[in-house]
Amino acid sequence: MKKILFACGLLVWVGMSAANTPLPDYSPVASGQHVVINIPQLRLFLYENGELKASYPVAVGRARTRTPLGDYQIGAKAYNPTWTIPASIRRERAAAGKPALTSVPPGPNNPLGPVFVRFGDPRLGLGIHGTNVPSSVPGVRSHGCVRMQSPDALRFARSVQTGADAAVIYQMASLNADEAGNLWLAAYKDPYNQRNLDTDALNQSIRAWADVKGLNVQTNRVTTTLRNRNGRLVCITCAQANARVQGKLSSVAWQSGSADLSRPRAVFEEEAAPQPDQVLPEGSAVEAMAEMDEATVRQVEAITGLTNRLITPLLPQEKPLAPTPVETETALTDALM
Repeated sequence: MKKILFACGLLVWVGMSAANTPLPDYSPVASGQHVVINIPQLRLFLYENGELKASYPVAVGRARTRTPLGDYQIGAKAYNPTWTIPASIRRERAAAGKPALTSVPPGPNNPLGPVFVRFGDPRLGLGIHGTNVPSSVPGVRSHGCVRMQSPDALRFARSVQTGADAAVIYQMASLNADEAGNLWLAAYKDPYNQRNLDTDALNQSIRAWADVKGLNVQTNRVTTTLRNRNGRLVCITCAQANARVQGKLSSVAWQSGSADLSRPRAVFEEEAAPQPDQVLPEGSAVEAMAEMDEATVRQVEAITGLTNRLITPLLPQEKPLAPTPVETETALTDALM
């Protein structure tokens, strides 16, 4: 069996508590699955045939070790993975005088949790996985992985298919309409200091929607929401500030300044045959830019002793990965952590 290399990643499920989760202005593919991760919102969305199927809170990379934006595809899944600690993290720990470990076996102390789902080229080391620290989700704190609550990670892994499209986006506001036609606005903090919130387009879209629907915009609520950026969903056209969402929410295509809803996009090229779901043997080695607190280190050492340091050499060896165009391990680590 070949040793499989991975790194950190993310995703989310629609339950009763997520019924009023604001949606990003994004057009998923009209046919098949599409995973969308909105960094400022700390949220993962799973669409199927253009319809939202699930939504989950996630933790993403810190500003220094960002989760990279872009378009990807979902890869293989590893249940109860063995975490192989990357050389860059081992050097980082050694420089800080921390205990030396090379791997963590499957179990409650594994930072990858019960499952790891790769997305993107394996050389990028991206993935979506569970955690042994539930309090870390949601948050901005990983080495680049997308981290989920472990029960959510299992639900996501069982529902997403290998080959599904995936996108990591950066939208600092969500503008949604409920089934009564009222507009709801949420704004988020800027963890990567992108400063890309186009307030002109947002205000233009709000005015256009209000004109078409004959609604009055509560401009003071718009101002307060954009200033606070606390993620709270606020009705900006309701007469009462404590109004409730009526029915399901739909995303407004505010980035174009229009009064239209975000629509799924058709795929005109010939559709590829669905890929078979790739599930690695249980316990497969996963090299991931994960996090490990000192309590976990002590627990792993107490359980495994020196044998933990021998896990990686005893695993079947794999052919080294080809270098990336960026080259240098430091550059790759900075991009993914």
